[in-house]
Amino acid sequence: MGHTKRKRPQRGSRAVWPRKRAKRINAMVKNFAQIKDTKLSGFAGYKAGMTSIIIVDNRPKSPTKGEEIKKAVTILEAPALKVAAVRLYSKDSYGRKAMSELWAEGLNKDKDLLRKLGLPKKRKVTLDIIKNKLANVSEIRLIVYTQPRITGLGKKTPEVFEIPIGGNVESQFSYAAEKLGKEINASDIFKAGEFVDMHGVTKGKGFQGDIKRFGVRLESHKAEFGRRHRATMGPTAPSKVGWWIPMPGQMGFHKRTHYNSQILKIANVNDLQVNPISGLSHYGKVKGDFILIAGSVPGAKKRLIILSHAIRPASKFTEAPEVVEVSLRSQQQ
Repeated sequence: MGHTKRKRPQRGSRAVWPRKRAKRINAMVKNFAQIKDTKLSGFAGYKAGMTSIIIVDNRPKSPTKGEEIKKAVTILEAPALKVAAVRLYSKDSYGRKAMSELWAEGLNKDKDLLRKLGLPKKRKVTLDIIKNKLANVSEIRLIVYTQPRITGLGKKTPEVFEIPIGGNVESQFSYAAEKLGKEINASDIFKAGEFVDMHGVTKGKGFQGDIKRFGVRLESHKAEFGRRHRATMGPTAPSKVGWWIPMPGQMGFHKRTHYNSQILKIANVNDLQVNPISGLSHYGKVKGDFILIAGSVPGAKKRLIILSHAIRPASKFTEAPEVVEVSLRSQQQ
């Protein structure tokens, strides 16, 4: 009796092609969501680890609505970002171009930042000069840097990156002039219950074979040249190896974006304790502000994760659930 032959010629997804190493350890966000409010379009935090919490389910159509449920969360330690500079952009038929930038005063005293940047000794641009150029400006962005010294990381050198501001050019200029040289907290940008996109670089696995890299089925135990390899590499003609053929190569350390992760809580360790007695495994102890994200987040512990407003939000329901308890069970096992 005949039967349909099971086939699966293609392995892997082209959505994440090419599978090569990221250029840098921190993700670079090319497209931020357009927001109407005059505030930063994103934030950043260090991945501290995962734990579980007890929340009161408040989803309208959930079978467990009103009941206490257990949920896995990721802890991001999110110290305040410091604004280092204001950058102006113009736009023509070839795209966006940097016009001018104004750096904050007193940055040369920050030794941690000097390890990262070569800062100008004197400011050649002032706020009044920038204000006179607003007619030709299409967008204003802030250059910010993190403060890892006040976290449980044990590192000093900050990460420096650029984040756009929402609103029109006039409101962007007012916001930038107010925040230049000052700190911006996570609670100023996001609120509990909001959905965000997570940008990070995944854990690196090194050079791996096609079985682990693509999940190819093992060969028969009677195979001539071993079991852990793909069988055929394609037809004899055309005499080329197709892109769809599973091949060994780099696995992990890829830039990835996780869409629509919900923020469950933004708090400080003085208000809500998340540290086990022995600390978070392979991280240490969270020392200041943190963000609880529902589910997992791409990247290894201690790696910087960029948060941005959801560019394609899947749900309009953004009410934050009540956090009843955070698990403080030791992770040293």
